[in-house]
Amino acid sequence: MTLYAYRPRRLPEALGGLFTLALDLRWSWHHGSDRLWQALDEDTWNSTRNAWLVLNGVSGERLDMLSHDPDFLQRLQAQLTAHAAFTRAETWYSEAHPGKLERGVAFFCMEYGLSESLPLYSGGLGVLAGDYLKAASDLGVPVTAVGLLYQQGYFRQAISADGEQLEFYPYNDPTMLPLSPLRDEDDGWLRVTVPLPGRDVRLRAWIGQVGRCELLLLDSNDPRNEPGDRGITSELYSGDPEKRLQQEMMLGIGGWRLLRKLKRDPAVCHINEGHCALALVERALSWGRDNERDFETARSATRVSNLFTTHTSVAAGFDRFPRRQLELYLAPWLAQSDLSVEQLVALGVHDDDRDATGDPLLNMGRLALAMSGRVNAVSRIHQQVSQTIFQPFFPRWPRQDIPVEYVTNGVHTPSWDSPESDELWTGACGQDRWCRPMETLEPLAEVSDQTLWHMRLAQRRRLIHYLRQRLASQHCAHHPGGNTQAACGLLLDSETLTLGFARRFTEYKRPDLLLSDEARLVRLLSQRDRPVQIVLAGKAHPHDHTGKALIQRWKRFSRRPEVEGRVVFIEDYDLGVANQLVQGVDVWLNTPRHPWEACGTSGMKVLVNGGLNVSQFDGWWAEAWRPEVGWAIRPGATFEELSHTNDHDASDALELFELLENEVIPAFYDVNADGLPEAWLARVRTSMNTLTATYSANRMVRQYVEDFYLPMSENGRQRTAAVAQALVEQSRQIAGHWPRIRFTGMEVQTLDGEQQVTVDVYLDGLDERMIRVELVAEASEFGPRLVQPMAVQEALPGSGHTWVYQCRVPARPKGHYTPRIVVGDNRLTLPLEDASVIWMR
Repeated sequence: MTLYAYRPRRLPEALGGLFTLALDLRWSWHHGSDRLWQALDEDTWNSTRNAWLVLNGVSGERLDMLSHDPDFLQRLQAQLTAHAAFTRAETWYSEAHPGKLERGVAFFCMEYGLSESLPLYSGGLGVLAGDYLKAASDLGVPVTAVGLLYQQGYFRQAISADGEQLEFYPYNDPTMLPLSPLRDEDDGWLRVTVPLPGRDVRLRAWIGQVGRCELLLLDSNDPRNEPGDRGITSELYSGDPEKRLQQEMMLGIGGWRLLRKLKRDPAVCHINEGHCALALVERALSWGRDNERDFETARSATRVSNLFTTHTSVAAGFDRFPRRQLELYLAPWLAQSDLSVEQLVALGVHDDDRDATGDPLLNMGRLALAMSGRVNAVSRIHQQVSQTIFQPFFPRWPRQDIPVEYVTNGVHTPSWDSPESDELWTGACGQDRWCRPMETLEPLAEVSDQTLWHMRLAQRRRLIHYLRQRLASQHCAHHPGGNTQAACGLLLDSETLTLGFARRFTEYKRPDLLLSDEARLVRLLSQRDRPVQIVLAGKAHPHDHTGKALIQRWKRFSRRPEVEGRVVFIEDYDLGVANQLVQGVDVWLNTPRHPWEACGTSGMKVLVNGGLNVSQFDGWWAEAWRPEVGWAIRPGATFEELSHTNDHDASDALELFELLENEVIPAFYDVNADGLPEAWLARVRTSMNTLTATYSANRMVRQYVEDFYLPMSENGRQRTAAVAQALVEQSRQIAGHWPRIRFTGMEVQTLDGEQQVTVDVYLDGLDERMIRVELVAEASEFGPRLVQPMAVQEALPGSGHTWVYQCRVPARPKGHYTPRIVVGDNRLTLPLEDASVIWMR
């Protein structure tokens, strides 16, 4: 068979448009073309959801037959017309911000979860990146994503008869993935190189079309590379630290070089986690070569339009590499620049970043900070967590001043809604509802309780049908003893309250919280009049033995005779499994240890489908929860009160059981004369009305555009080579005086109920316009936190280098206000671009 990756297979002329449709991953969320792929090969489509594989695998005889089928041709033409109209249509971006991001946005991430047919993801980070890219397409935002094409991707999972996780690494044949080789101007396969010790690694470039956006992928499996180098992009998140460094070099250095080779100069570079930090360094080096400036000037010029999004909840979550390894691998790359390995390491090292011998470790999160103009967390609580993690990098700055903003994550709603939900939302809000802001306050106000309940029944029935198919396959693979009906899902009931728990199995997510009292869980599941069933899925990292033990523990529990058939575990969790679960379960369980959940988007995916959340008051749920939309474990918990101890497992488990027994289960089964659970449906309606749009990727991407990309693009335009060089020279001048700058006096007077504060500052001859003096008071019973700029009054008589500063503030007791000196240039993001600070003692 001839593959389109190298040469298009011959199609009947009437079917030529299938190439266009098959290579646009929009079919992964826009299901208008599903019937086309089913008509080509229904079995392959239903089992793989890979339109490109279907098109390449169907027989010529079948294609010839369909080329003369008027119904198929009419359907094909309708889809081609719709696709052409989609590409030409006005979008939110083209109408709200036409041309303002003309050079576009480059988005870097180690993984992308777009579809189960493109297995380049492991979990939440990748799924978030995929949802971001799809929403950018819907909204018309000019985003080019950059990643790696893994030969094996993340592992595939099976569970042995005794509950042990087994890992398999099937080969991802790129010619069977919905991708094409990226061609150069001469129609050759575009490649870039990244230097390693003694040789260059050749990286082949691929392109995936994601609606209006592009996903550019690099892989090292070029036959001309050395065998070891061909395996650099073999698997996602290798446990080998040396390969991790190599992968981050290929992504960051190779990715930016690929953009350069395509003659693209993005206005903003957005990196999704510290793995991608080397892209920002390569961007600066490229700018320096173009503008004949040194690295510090290049860093100043480019960082202002670099955005770093962190999803990490613990300091140890950032990759760290030893200096000796960096000297080996980075020296060939930096050899032709004015940046040394030692200088690069200095950008990304903190006192705590040392190995057992005391040698420095390059912290990729710290390096990303040093190269970025802004940084954001992914929920409000995660902002506080991130400020705490990054505070050591900004000595003597209070946590509240650490420059971490937040954009709460969102999910791409059209990727997660069920057919029943899609029909309901379309009737209420129209076909293009997720491509623009949701302006209706209560979009489902006219939908009756009866309609909502029928939707939920249909979704649950479809989930049970799907689970029985999956479980029958698992049972046949294992040949377990015991109850065959239970093993094959025949005891699952489509009218029983169904709880879902599916995510990465690791200790901090506490997937075993319900197992803390197995006897109580058995009683909860065994009620004749109010039965409950639980569906679980998830993978543990191959090296996470605790996570594997948690899977095994649930498998053992599910085989207890009292609950067998009412607790089921679905193997090989992927986007396809997740899609079915979030559409059909009634309740989504989420029980992470607070405050380790950066955001937790899995629970957002049930919103559009009328599912409800029972979740830890953490991440997004701490922002979304109120009693009318679901249930929270330890509601109102604050970061401050919980960040000092993690010993809440027993109390959280007790609260979870009490919520289920006393609130969740009764609300589901208490029905009115028409058989409708009114209290339950009231929550469903409020959750769908008020949370679905708010926690969508549509809102998230619009927030990135308006709050970050547009102002950062403008700041980048203003940070010219001349301005950047002036800022560097100014910084050096300030640094020369900084050790001798000091406060020499302070006076406080009470005037008209306020306090007038006057301070004297010795500037050692530095221009007073280069610094800013502020008066700071922390939050207390006397008022909120206050940072008040102090106005310069005059030079102190008799001193040529001492200046008087003054301001008025609300009266507070002595010692509540402290003056400080910081760099005074408003063009800088402080303390990100300059952490210099002097406090009055």
